[in-house]
Amino acid sequence: MTPIRPFCSDISRENDEPLGATASRIDRWLLVEYRGLWSSDALAGSGLSDQVKARLRELRAAQPRTRLLLIRRPDRRHHANLAVYVADSREGRERLARLEIAYHEDLRDVDPWETATEIDEPLFLACTHGKHDPCCARSGRPLFEALSEQLGAESAWQCTHVGGDRFAGNAVCLPHGVYYGRVERDDVPALVDEYLAGRISLAHYRGRSCWPFAVQAAERRIRAEEGLTALDDVSLAGVTQNIDRWTVSFTTRAGPREVEVAAELGELTQLTCNSETAKRPLRYVARPR
Repeated sequence: MTPIRPFCSDISRENDEPLGATASRIDRWLLVEYRGLWSSDALAGSGLSDQVKARLRELRAAQPRTRLLLIRRPDRRHHANLAVYVADSREGRERLARLEIAYHEDLRDVDPWETATEIDEPLFLACTHGKHDPCCARSGRPLFEALSEQLGAESAWQCTHVGGDRFAGNAVCLPHGVYYGRVERDDVPALVDEYLAGRISLAHYRGRSCWPFAVQAAERRIRAEEGLTALDDVSLAGVTQNIDRWTVSFTTRAGPREVEVAAELGELTQLTCNSETAKRPLRYVARPR
């Protein structure tokens, strides 16, 4: 009898693996509502035509560091139109825009980056991509339900893989690309309130997608030490790298700050539930200079 393997998110939590500096490196987002089943490779395994798949890959490639996600809401199964969002998470250029289309084939003739209408309300994404990793469904679905209870129908969505399965439940807040991990149902009200107020909830904070891991580590350290939780309290001023060490400078509400960051091997862990062997992921450790 094959022994039951533990969930990767349970192993990560039990080992107290740090959440900081683990947000996927993404500048722009292309979100497309898709109501069919999500396979492990969501786009390739979808029922979209080959022409639409090719078009979505083209749109993704048109902008550097773009993440394409399929999104859905169970209550929109019979909605007349399909929602498409584009977002820019780069610091100082944050933007979120929405477009409605009648059919996925319409994407062959429109460029959402150009035609979507800018909106003010943020989006909260819960990764529920169970075919990619069981932890995403196990933790992501309750997370999505809790987000839906706190937000309007157009503000909370289920989404495909955002990165970091072992940190499920994973949430991403757009347009800023703020990543949160290990979010439980009871954590959601405070997390939502903080983001809507322009603040970061450090307890579950994985980092901002617009910054490399070393910068994420430095930013988290400064925020924690200085109590700087507003999104605009910390602004990146510069980064220098020497092999596996970085010096990161910020302009902050408390004045200029500089942090040294080193890359180190973390403890052995299962990166995903489907990993054949345990690995030691890189950790980015920040120390004040």
